[in-house]
Amino acid sequence: MSKFIIGKKSGMTQMFDENGNVIPATVIECEPMYVLQNKTVETDGYVACKVASGTVREKLVNKPDKGQFKKADVEPKRYIREFTPDEEFSLGQEIKVSDMFSVGDHVDVSGVSKGKGYAGNTKRHGQKGGPSGHGSMYHRRVGSMGATSTPGRVLPGKKMPGHMGAVNCTVQNLSVVMVDGDRGILVLRGAVPGPKGGVVTVETSVKAPKN
Repeated sequence: MSKFIIGKKSGMTQMFDENGNVIPATVIECEPMYVLQNKTVETDGYVACKVASGTVREKLVNKPDKGQFKKADVEPKRYIREFTPDEEFSLGQEIKVSDMFSVGDHVDVSGVSKGKGYAGNTKRHGQKGGPSGHGSMYHRRVGSMGATSTPGRVLPGKKMPGHMGAVNCTVQNLSVVMVDGDRGILVLRGAVPGPKGGVVTVETSVKAPKN
């Protein structure tokens, strides 16, 4: 079964297993999702389930989205996402985190990474620094730019300073260590992308271990 949920990163903590070992854990707050639309190959060209989650003031929702919520008989929500399920859900159906996940599941978490601003090569690409002796004047700058007269230009793809972070990324194969459906909490082993309060999507892992 394909499992999915929309969540909000609450922060990191630690838990202990039955042997007393420390488990680094990330807490994700998962409000109930509501099904807005079941997309099919005949009508849309592909199969997907459109869901919505999160509270929002109605005046902040645009007209097209209001129409979707009205058609599904669902109160306006802040976040709308599409997933590819193995089964079809009924319009307006409520989906809780406990309906989807259980302890021991392996998941992939996607979100927007923390923005680091403008960064140099040493921080952005992990490149080695120049000579650290006095007077070298070349400690953390860009290295060789390539050939001189031929081709006489910097080739595309050269690793250079620039904006770092604030990109979509996915962390794979995190295991579920706790699910609390009443409080809407999902706890995963390890770290997930983004800052506290960042929106993430949690789905069944595409490379889950066979054991």
